[in-house]
Amino acid sequence: MRRLRAFIFACCCLAASSAFATGQLPASVAQALTAAGIPLQAAAIVVREIDSGKAALGHRADASMNPASLMKLLTTLAALEILGPAYTWRTELLAEGQLANGVIEGDLYLRGSGDPKLTHDRLWLLLRELRGRGVKEIRGDLVLDRGAFAPVEHDPAAFDGKPLRPYNVGPDALLFNFSTLHLSLLPEAMAVRVLAEPLPAGVEIVNKLQLSEAKTCGEWRERLEARLSPGKVELSGPFPRNCGERRWHLAGLPNSLMLHGVFTRLWRELGGEFAGQLRERGVPPNAVLLAASESPALGELVRDINKFSNNVMARQVFLTLGAGPPQANAPPAGGSASGLRARGANTGGVTEGNPRGTGEMKYPEAGTAAADSAIRAWLAQKGLSFPELVIDNGAGLSRRERISADSLARLLAAGWASPVMPEFVSSLPIAAIDGTARKKFNGNGVAGRAHLKTGSLEGVRGIAGYLLDKHGRRYIVVFMVNHPRSGEAQPAFDALLEWLWAGVS
Repeated sequence: MRRLRAFIFACCCLAASSAFATGQLPASVAQALTAAGIPLQAAAIVVREIDSGKAALGHRADASMNPASLMKLLTTLAALEILGPAYTWRTELLAEGQLANGVIEGDLYLRGSGDPKLTHDRLWLLLRELRGRGVKEIRGDLVLDRGAFAPVEHDPAAFDGKPLRPYNVGPDALLFNFSTLHLSLLPEAMAVRVLAEPLPAGVEIVNKLQLSEAKTCGEWRERLEARLSPGKVELSGPFPRNCGERRWHLAGLPNSLMLHGVFTRLWRELGGEFAGQLRERGVPPNAVLLAASESPALGELVRDINKFSNNVMARQVFLTLGAGPPQANAPPAGGSASGLRARGANTGGVTEGNPRGTGEMKYPEAGTAAADSAIRAWLAQKGLSFPELVIDNGAGLSRRERISADSLARLLAAGWASPVMPEFVSSLPIAAIDGTARKKFNGNGVAGRAHLKTGSLEGVRGIAGYLLDKHGRRYIVVFMVNHPRSGEAQPAFDALLEWLWAGVS
């Protein structure tokens, strides 16, 4: 009986040891978490070798966690596969009636499709094309067609009470310049000079900044204050001379006001005439296309989204998944990819036809529910089941979104096996080299050997991506922490990556 009990005990110990093999954290990781005051039960980790699929480490792998910006991995991989890396968004200028002697007698319509990167320079090029086609004067209003997306309720102050931070900008079918002003602060002899780009017509910069002789620059942005109203941006607070020239990115002006004001300023700078107001409605069926701007390809834009963790760009892509690929991405039958065809010598370049087909634009309404359904259908097609998954906005700027470390690891494995793997992997920040990982992960050989998306919210930190160890083996690594002291988790992330780079036994 004693021998039998000893045998059963030994078997149980062996079974327990085997079951715990992927659950035991490396000592350096456990110590780093303990030193940071983070309980082991607040962390979730998965490490898996890509070639063999063998799990090298698993700790609370199935726990439902807030991933912060790691959620962008799901949105961007789904978009690359569903829409394709060559997918583009199109922004168009249209008008009703004929163009005579360079004059548009009626309204000018600006129609968006959800372009994530309709920037100041792109708008300038679009208006330059319109001027080049002979248009000089617009006698009607600027009318915005934002029907590509269903209205999305968004309060920029709701998440953390900081509505002027660019990361809190909401999506818009005609999102312009990320709805953000870029201010250059230049300390001069007696004052701080401010340059604003783009500056909408009718908006005044009231500069009340005070030049400070503080010895250190420190958190200079936290000491400045901005007050925004439709016609005024008032800046105040001390700015240290020792900071040198700095950039202050400021959101808060309504996107439509930004678009109308910058359109007006640019058009006048190009020698055009326009004094119209701003209105919103759908493009009428008889409107003709005057000029169009094509966005960079999705394969390029996902680099901005993942390397720099751009929330509003991720949200634009997410909502596009709900709309489905618009037919405008295909060239019109018998026409060029631009769909523009000159009408005659006296028309000033007015074009005939509408590259989206006859009649008013008919996008399906895109909303969060439609985008959520599109991603879940895509996961199902790939045989991926994430029962704990909660999608809120696809960007990770949310307290609701949830996913497990195991699900993220399986997503990364699917990304590695995908035809769009090169575009997906190259969009991730390179450890200690670029993006949000530029100043991180630079110890013990890890620098330059890992592509890692980072995630960060108050109470949330995470990393997920791929690492090549010193023996040439490549691993998937996911590490998430949900805890009030998660901001102290960086040494634990470093310890895991260094342990993994040294070679899992």
